[in-house]
Amino acid sequence: MSNTPLCSSQELDDFTKEALQLLERLIAIPSVSREETEAADELERFMRSHGMDSHRSGNNLWVVSEGYRADRPTILLNAHIDTVRPSADWAHPPFQPVYEDGRLYGLGSNDCGGGLVTLLQVFRILTRSEQSYNLVYLASCEEEVSGKGGIESVLPLLPPVSVAIVGEPTGMQPAIAEKGLMVLDVTAHGRAGHAARNEGINAIYEAMDDIVWFRTHRFERGSDWLGPVKMTVTIINAGTQHNVVPAECRFTVDVRSNECYSNQELYDEICHHVKGEVKARSFRLNSSRIDPAHPLVRRAVALGKTPYGSPTLSDQALMAFPSLKMGPGDSARSHTPDEYIRVDEVRESIALYLRLLDGLRLD
Repeated sequence: MSNTPLCSSQELDDFTKEALQLLERLIAIPSVSREETEAADELERFMRSHGMDSHRSGNNLWVVSEGYRADRPTILLNAHIDTVRPSADWAHPPFQPVYEDGRLYGLGSNDCGGGLVTLLQVFRILTRSEQSYNLVYLASCEEEVSGKGGIESVLPLLPPVSVAIVGEPTGMQPAIAEKGLMVLDVTAHGRAGHAARNEGINAIYEAMDDIVWFRTHRFERGSDWLGPVKMTVTIINAGTQHNVVPAECRFTVDVRSNECYSNQELYDEICHHVKGEVKARSFRLNSSRIDPAHPLVRRAVALGKTPYGSPTLSDQALMAFPSLKMGPGDSARSHTPDEYIRVDEVRESIALYLRLLDGLRLD
């Protein structure tokens, strides 16, 4: 870690002000998943106006530090452009940036605009001095829907990545493990009959044993960081009318995996126990973890930060290399009405990222 600050207090104030101004413009541009074009255009204009040789694929934008050398490790700084759709119960206009009591309100301000603009400023500052690694900044799209056009499509276009920081809101604490996600559609089969007579096989009753199993089963391997695998039945559909015994009952299960299992392993065990027909929508979104002894984690701990395991999903699930989630804001504000980022969180996160990364050695 360098003893000389990479920027003065005044420069840090200037970079913070500029980051907030960019975030204001991004909030004012609706950028729901798969509708990020205008927001990506705005971000691209900012990057090019500051002399960055940016690249674009769809609505994914990235820039590689000058003087890239293949013999050095590469750190990826990543955050996403897209947002969820605003709910109807916002008190502040979701697409109008509003400052109030030191907070900047607006859709995407916390998830993940704070990380998006601060990591971009950190990239600019860090690349003014020589480091022992290459840097890549990536603003990705479709994160909120884990879309195929998002980070999964652009990672093959980047230089090989050694480790990534994902700027999701964590209060600038390092999330060194993250639960994965697998969504299952289960169909229990019966036989139709008249409800007034003792005939047919009720598919709802056939499904009940499986639903109880999903509620009560405990997978053997738990995680120190993420706890047990969690399964939740979230949707049930059956029947056509009150006097017909249903021949089919369909239900959906949300499965949150820990790093002890791949989604395929969980699926295989589930199919072994469940009577109904089980179909997984995808196996893509596995749990992720970085070694607590990794130099990046050790530096964060040396700065007084506390590693933890995160229950929420991010683009880390699609990264085949080590990564940690660490960004300004609070996950509890994400996807809620009147989402906000505090002004002081933006300034403090830029300063902390610089202390984390300046002079870091990955070997």
